[in-house]
Amino acid sequence: MGSEGRNDPSRHHDPGRLLAEFAGRVLVVCPRCGGRAHIAPRPGLPAPASSELLFQPRRLVCGACGAVAGWTADMRGGGLVAAQPGGTEDPFLGRPLWLQTRCAGRILWAYNEEHIEALAAYAGAALRERSGARPTRAMSARLPRWMKESGHRAEVLAGLERLRALSRRSAPADRSDAAHERGDRPRKYRALYFRGRPYES
Repeated sequence: MGSEGRNDPSRHHDPGRLLAEFAGRVLVVCPRCGGRAHIAPRPGLPAPASSELLFQPRRLVCGACGAVAGWTADMRGGGLVAAQPGGTEDPFLGRPLWLQTRCAGRILWAYNEEHIEALAAYAGAALRERSGARPTRAMSARLPRWMKESGHRAEVLAGLERLRALSRRSAPADRSDAAHERGDRPRKYRALYFRGRPYES
């Protein structure tokens, strides 16, 4: 596809990005004050390769109340056990995502602003094209059917606009009524990290 097609908002060219690639910074509900906190890689660590994102130590920080919490991957058989992305709770500490809203009778969620924009580019396109070496593992390929249906396009785009507005707010009173614990984290696929390479067991 030429550059004109890639710049056409009615067409979406999927580069095959995984959901894990959007988990570098995750906006969550603070466990202390209920406002917006964020979870990011622990300061001072080298930038991870994409294959290391779900194993890298994380830190939760709330700029409003000063709450801090940490996460490190569990060990099993000499390997690190990966966090598992997906669902309305963050994959590291299990906190409810800050960016959640009710949409088409379901819950629409995102990890951060970059994730919102990727979802909006996909949802707003009438023509969707796949590429990459792992198209079936890509985030867009694994979106729920209701988000992919043209009949829900306007509702999904309106929901993403609400998430954009939420991303600019941080007070406890700004919290969406959808942002609470549901226990809907996905089943772990038990990816392990050995000697600089990830493996799935």
